[in-house]
Amino acid sequence: MFNTIPPLTRNIIILNVVVFLLVQLLQNDQLTMNLAAFYPFSPYFHSWQVITHMFMHGSFFHILFNMMTLFSFGPVLEQVLGDKKYLLLYFLSGLGAFFLFNLWNFIEIEQIKSSLTAFGFDLDGFLSGESVSFPGNAAAVAEQQVLVNSLRNIITIPMVGASGAIFGVIAAFATLYPDAKIGLMFIPVPIKVKYLMPIVILVSIYLGVSGNVGGIAHLAHVGGALVGFILARIWRKHLYRFN
Repeated sequence: MFNTIPPLTRNIIILNVVVFLLVQLLQNDQLTMNLAAFYPFSPYFHSWQVITHMFMHGSFFHILFNMMTLFSFGPVLEQVLGDKKYLLLYFLSGLGAFFLFNLWNFIEIEQIKSSLTAFGFDLDGFLSGESVSFPGNAAAVAEQQVLVNSLRNIITIPMVGASGAIFGVIAAFATLYPDAKIGLMFIPVPIKVKYLMPIVILVSIYLGVSGNVGGIAHLAHVGGALVGFILARIWRKHLYRFN
């Protein structure tokens, strides 16, 4: 069965599995730090992470869900779009996920920095790694500590996974085949993707903006889906002309 998967989809799945197994076997923190994607202004950020993070996954179920989804939707798009456009779709969606997720991070960081500055907190000292104190009364100190922890989390917690690229693939599929029906475990009746996809995106936007992320980069999903939708809309008019 695996040999019947078109080559690009098959190789992407293989590469993701190989990287996941290597990371799990080596248990090398430095390797993980180098391959995962950090906030662009974090001291841990490297330019190659915008690509390598797409092949990193935090758990077995994370990679299983992503690869099963790619296995379900990828082959159709690879055959219809052709190799070049399919690769563009996949990687540009992953880059779009990285961009939107970190654009929101940037907005949050600026808000946090503004609040800390208003307290008189030594932000420059903190960012340079110096030991700093929290000015003000107990309530002010507690609020500053929450803000500093949020700032530290954005800078030090990396983004991993192919989910942004996968959402781009799903969004492109939904754009090209809006009346296709898919079955979900928690929905007893197959539902058309043109109805399901907007619901998923709206929920992802709400969870990402509200902060109810649960360790999931929901806005990265939105960024990937947005790129997939735009590319599919562009290509749909000339789908067979340039293959």
